[in-house]
Amino acid sequence: MEMSVPGVDGLRRQLGARLFLRVAGPSGTSNRARIHGTPGPRWFAPERPIRVVHGDASMFIGGLSALLLQSLHPLAMAAVAAHSGYRGDPWGRLQRTSTFLAVTTYGTAEDARRAVDRVRGVHRRVRGTTAAGEAYWAADPPLLGWVHAAEAQSFLRAHQVFGRSPLDPAGCDGYLADTARVAAALGVVDPPRDRGELRARLQAYRPELRATPQAREAARFLLLRPPLPPAARPPYALLAANAIALLPPWARELLGLPPLGGPGIRLAGHAMTRAIRWAMAPPPQGDAVRGRKAAG
Repeated sequence: MEMSVPGVDGLRRQLGARLFLRVAGPSGTSNRARIHGTPGPRWFAPERPIRVVHGDASMFIGGLSALLLQSLHPLAMAAVAAHSGYRGDPWGRLQRTSTFLAVTTYGTAEDARRAVDRVRGVHRRVRGTTAAGEAYWAADPPLLGWVHAAEAQSFLRAHQVFGRSPLDPAGCDGYLADTARVAAALGVVDPPRDRGELRARLQAYRPELRATPQAREAARFLLLRPPLPPAARPPYALLAANAIALLPPWARELLGLPPLGGPGIRLAGHAMTRAIRWAMAPPPQGDAVRGRKAAG
């Protein structure tokens, strides 16, 4: 049984609350209670791999790596630059994304469907033209397919490197099968359901990918100019370095990023994910119900 040390436990709660506020937003506590506490059938049973991956601190690295990889599709990047407000409201975008992941992973089937319907409604309204004159529509199935494939690759890769309990081969394929259910609901046609299909899908997109000025600007914003207080920038830099290291070599080359990935960088990544996991862990005793929900 874990012992509670008053000073350390207070620090843990303070850090955990700050992290949770950043990721989940001011409505995070009420959203968490609704997501985990509402009775009803779920899309995914408690033992499913998607719950393991999306509930782990490795998502902090995986999410950043996913944004970098997704930016390499010119149409996806143009849509994000024009419509998402990632520069003006980056935390709001993060909070909306994290809430969507939580609802579809842990929430009731009814709430998951409503969340998917809301996102599909937003996608249908996002249309435009790139600087090169290419039309884009966020609801276009091939474009949705790229966003999903890049996200699944990044989340799973981060979990296998930095997760508390890396999945076995069957678990990795199970994770992709789980995420395929959400992707299909969002409008992705035939999403990859195992590692072989994911590798083939990523390879099929390669001819469409390039680092546009918008993609390079997004990378500079994410890696060099994050909207963080000075004290938070060194630990964030360690997360960012490991997010870069997780990218496929060809993706790093397109973005002009250094080939990070030495043992020191990876050890720092493990230390950071352990620190996040520690800070966001539930109290050892006391409010057990709240603790279980926070751990989800």
